[in-house]
Amino acid sequence: MIKKSKLLIGSLSLAAILSGCGTTGVQAPVVERQPAPASSAAANDAKDKDTALYTVKRGDTLLRIALEHGQNYRDLVTWNDLSNPNDIKVDQVLRVLPPNGESGGAQTSAVVMAPPIETRPSTPAVQKKTGPRGEKRPYSDATLAELRADGDAPAAKPAPAAATAPAAVAAAPAASAAASAAQSAGDDKIGWIWPTEGKVIATFDEGKNKGVDIAGKAGQPVVAAGAGKVMYAGSGIRGYGNLVIVKHNNSLLSAYAHNRSILVKEGQNVTKGQTIAEMGDSDADRVKLHFEIRQQGKPVDPSKFLPNR
Repeated sequence: MIKKSKLLIGSLSLAAILSGCGTTGVQAPVVERQPAPASSAAANDAKDKDTALYTVKRGDTLLRIALEHGQNYRDLVTWNDLSNPNDIKVDQVLRVLPPNGESGGAQTSAVVMAPPIETRPSTPAVQKKTGPRGEKRPYSDATLAELRADGDAPAAKPAPAAATAPAAVAAAPAASAAASAAQSAGDDKIGWIWPTEGKVIATFDEGKNKGVDIAGKAGQPVVAAGAGKVMYAGSGIRGYGNLVIVKHNNSLLSAYAHNRSILVKEGQNVTKGQTIAEMGDSDADRVKLHFEIRQQGKPVDPSKFLPNR
């Protein structure tokens, strides 16, 4: 009996000890982790929404980026302080619109159109080419300054012999106002013409064909579809072969691809109908002209601008 009582007391003591261990009031602390700051993601989203900036993708070239945004590649070099235009990297962010809303130096000069050209007697002699010329001047500060000087020269009209310096200064605002008026007049003032003769073998399809393809013979003349300034002349954009790009105003440019030879050079003023190249098959499967019109860098249907024929 005594043994049973001792055994019962021992069991109750053990149960009390185990109960005390199991009912401790100390609980493990719960730490709520706050989400990571969204400032970085927000910054990236803001960057993506900023139309003035472009993030370089694999396969991009500066020339193609400039074409896609309707800019002169020389301006992109200046705006982004690029020491080597051929050395851009994936995920690099480039400015593709002028800083502070200003217009680019090289493209602004391209606005100078037919009226200023007609005031220069020597222009017809310069336009006549005795042979193909497809050279491309490398970028340099001196070259850029020369292009800007070329663009500004036609705007200053010859003054009378008795004119003084203030008269020349007064002519600059008048020329600027005239250029602005020409731009605001609309696309109809360009007076588009077909860039060459021949059958249209491929029409505009934004997803597949960014312009129209016109069949013809090797060496057939390719002419400027409107007056403007040569923004690019060379073969640096893959898929276009020997390419000429003409800037008509601040929003419109035209492109002429797959030429056999190029008869103009960058920075040169051209008139509507002037021969700028010879048709060919460079980087193409047959002899043809691939013709594009771009508005604010975006391809548009040329048939909406060209006259019926």
